[in-house]
Amino acid sequence: MASRMDLKAVIEQMETGDQDQALAALQVYNTEMNQCFTFSSDDEEGREERILQERLGELLLGFLNRELQPSCQLACLETVRILSRDKHCLAPFISCSAMSTLARYAGIAGVGGGAPAHERPEDDNQADGADGGVGPEAAEGSTDVVKEPSPPSENPDQEVIVEALKSICNILLHNEMGQVVAAELQLIRGVAERLKQCRDPTWNDEVRFFDLRLTFLLTALRVDVRAQLARELHGTSLLGNQLDATLGLCWPDTLETAREGSEGVPPEQLPPLSRQQTELAMEILKILFNITFDTTRRKVDEEEAAEFKHLGAILRHCLMSRADGEERTEEFLSHTVNLLGNLPLPCLEVLLAPKVQQGSIEYMGVNMDAVNMLLEFMERRLDRGHKLKETLLPSLNLLTESSRIHRETRKFLRSKVLPPLRDVKNRPEVGNALRNKLVRLMTHIDTDVKDCAAEFLFVLCKESVSRFIKYTGYGNAAGLLAARGLLRGGRDSGIYSEDEDSETEEYREARAHINPITGVVEEDQPNPMEGMTEEQKEYEAMKLVQMFDKLSRTNLIQPMQLGLDGKMREVTPEDLHKLTHNPLLQPQEPQNSDSEDEA
Repeated sequence: MASRMDLKAVIEQMETGDQDQALAALQVYNTEMNQCFTFSSDDEEGREERILQERLGELLLGFLNRELQPSCQLACLETVRILSRDKHCLAPFISCSAMSTLARYAGIAGVGGGAPAHERPEDDNQADGADGGVGPEAAEGSTDVVKEPSPPSENPDQEVIVEALKSICNILLHNEMGQVVAAELQLIRGVAERLKQCRDPTWNDEVRFFDLRLTFLLTALRVDVRAQLARELHGTSLLGNQLDATLGLCWPDTLETAREGSEGVPPEQLPPLSRQQTELAMEILKILFNITFDTTRRKVDEEEAAEFKHLGAILRHCLMSRADGEERTEEFLSHTVNLLGNLPLPCLEVLLAPKVQQGSIEYMGVNMDAVNMLLEFMERRLDRGHKLKETLLPSLNLLTESSRIHRETRKFLRSKVLPPLRDVKNRPEVGNALRNKLVRLMTHIDTDVKDCAAEFLFVLCKESVSRFIKYTGYGNAAGLLAARGLLRGGRDSGIYSEDEDSETEEYREARAHINPITGVVEEDQPNPMEGMTEEQKEYEAMKLVQMFDKLSRTNLIQPMQLGLDGKMREVTPEDLHKLTHNPLLQPQEPQNSDSEDEA
């Protein structure tokens, strides 16, 4: 940060009250500190510097509550933005009056603002929900001086608006009291009013971006604001229109979109979205994610369902769009997939709504472009292998649920992921096919990852235990089957249509020799009990039971057995005692009612 001498010099000029002297001092300070993001330490010198910074903040707010030249307004707000980067120096800016002043310059002064009902201790922890980073990025502002004098309430300069928005974003990111005050001042109402003007050319992209960034922070950090935007302010419709305008869409049909001026052009032939479009669209997608995360847990009425279908059609367009660069495209698609996962399941049918056109992927007469894009995106995330829980599961869950409710989607994905089985010599987890990659995930160390991968394959198998084991091997499938009480075979409660026979000649010939545990044909292994007498076999079995009993009594292991309900249960000492007296007792072979011929 600036030296104490620099801060003292700026404070001295501000204390004169003269705009010209203050402007000159602030412009020098802002130029020097514009790219500074390191803050004073906790030693005595650092504490003194913070005291000076807080004094400067108080003087700046005093100036901003006066009639100022536009150039002085801008310089003051730039300095506030720089000071608000330091979470330890926010005391002057988190009061009701200070936030009201900043909101007025941002043009979003709420209609229901009032003094906070209660005070809370300051929380210096950075909010986890503020991805995209409001720190360095938000702090970059223009230092151009605007010549036309105009108060902030009448045709405000957009550079002034942007600097005020950046300052509020920094305050919200770093301070809980600031979040409380922003909520009670109803800043979300002011922002929402300007968001309604999404097609008004008055507002430049920077104002629009920081309106969205502020909305994202409010909805990420405040549950009450999130609910208010979603319901009272009709956030889904409001932000859906914002996304529509940002992408420049037109609607050839009710649930079918195209880029305006490029109707009929295949998605792969369209130019990529501009950087500005992509940045704005991703902010909108993040806000929509915040306000829709609970929709799958509650019933939606007809009006809401129509809004979500309309939004789903826009999201389908996002899926088929490209951004400026591969990395940016992946990020854009990631936000799109995350939001699609929040939509009520019946609304996902819009992914299949567009008519089949030349160049489209057709399956059973349905356009599968969007589903295929989701599958390719999921496989790319799987191949990266980085933070699978965060990066892979949204797309994998979305494909699972789409397959569960849409027959055409399930059959298409099954043809891609679980084609007719020909390789019976390699284990299901060995190889580079998508099936092999997903089967490997079924033994992943992260429980959520392995459960999600198993669930996807299980749904593609129509929740048929025999077919699931056929494609994955009993060893890999045991975890899901045990959790569902299906270790004795059968089928889960899902309702699925009949499929055609999927067995290949290779599989049919080898089926009798396939080891169901590993899922492959294995060479015959020598019988370790060959040549033993019945007494020797009984002796070895007794030894095994006694070892289990000893380990169980010392709590080193917990022996389990398969119950009549198909679920695992503990083996009690009484059970072991019975086995000790009848060590050759074998459980009955489960009767499997599933036919391997049923596809």
